[in-house]
Amino acid sequence: MAIGTKTLAPSELDTFEDQRLVEELRKAKEELFNLRFQSATGTLESHGRIRAVKRDIARIYTIIRERELGIRATPVAVEAAPKRSRAKKSDASAEAVKEEAE
Repeated sequence: MAIGTKTLAPSELDTFEDQRLVEELRKAKEELFNLRFQSATGTLESHGRIRAVKRDIARIYTIIRERELGIRATPVAVEAAPKRSRAKKSDASAEAVKEEAE
């Protein structure tokens, strides 16, 4: 991706949940509004930024639509499984050894 926001690469957008995509879309639209306002008042420094933000918006819309159609998978929230401490494992194995010895 030559132009656009590095944090909004398609591979990065795939990992976002739907709510986060909507939030990124809102931020991008707000930034585009501000850039257009700066352009109208003559204070815009980088005209290429408008194009980059438009592409980011289109990219987000594409990901959202592909998820609606089932073309692209929605990421599943991974729940952290309770981790067992080593002390518990060693206690359990020590008890097993004691039972085998008896």
